[in-house]
Amino acid sequence: MNLLRLIAALLLAGAPFAHAEPPQVYRFSPVNQWDIAKTAAYWNPIIQYVSAKSGVPMQMKIGRTSADTTSFVLAQEVEVVFTNHLFSPERQKLGWKVFGRRVAPALKAQLVVPVESGTTSLAQLRDLEVAYAGPEAFIGYKVPSAHLIALGIPVKTVFSGNQNAAFVQLFSGRAAAVGSNSMLVDGYAAREKKAFRVLWQSEEYHDLALMASAKVPEAHVRAIAAAFFGMHNDPAGRRTLEAASKEVALTAKDHFIPASMDDYRNYTAWFARAPALLK
Repeated sequence: MNLLRLIAALLLAGAPFAHAEPPQVYRFSPVNQWDIAKTAAYWNPIIQYVSAKSGVPMQMKIGRTSADTTSFVLAQEVEVVFTNHLFSPERQKLGWKVFGRRVAPALKAQLVVPVESGTTSLAQLRDLEVAYAGPEAFIGYKVPSAHLIALGIPVKTVFSGNQNAAFVQLFSGRAAAVGSNSMLVDGYAAREKKAFRVLWQSEEYHDLALMASAKVPEAHVRAIAAAFFGMHNDPAGRRTLEAASKEVALTAKDHFIPASMDDYRNYTAWFARAPALLK
């Protein structure tokens, strides 16, 4: 009997998920910060690494637009996300848990025009088209749109489906300005050799959050989190992160660290004062 107990103890020690169901393939949905091709080029290698390192299989699930992707999340069709679309009071009730975030320069909502544009103030945007990625974009749409509403400057809102498409509309002359976050503005400028004039920018916000559904066992969340957080210190992980980051004008310095809802207090504070139509 003692031998049987010893064998059982050894088996449990060597099986981190023995107390949970065998890992299913969890679906991972990152917000479409770029077009589908660039989103896949960045996230697929990272998710493949995290799956292999953690022993918890994951695969990416994204929609054609950021709003489509968020619809998967709200319909509970995914289990792990990278988003900032879940901080409204109603969506916090869904039980998603923040466990990490990407280390990146603080994000600011911005309203921008080409540097050669004759537009130098927000007032000049009155009744003109302003392009945004989509209605779910917190920093890229909700924050700048709320600012225009507060100033009493009506504009014609155009949703482009993703941020790159919004920039294309801007530089083709179909939109007078673009709402975005500062990281995506800087990344597009670096990749496409374009220059912007910033008409307005907001306070600083942390980059998007890694979040897990309440359906994911805690042991699996811990394993996934450890793989994300250790990635930049592991030679194979760092190579993966460097290659993926290069695709979207980020660097391996933009790695992943632990986080909690405390890091997103100014998101939740924004919703407390936001116009009703943007909540």
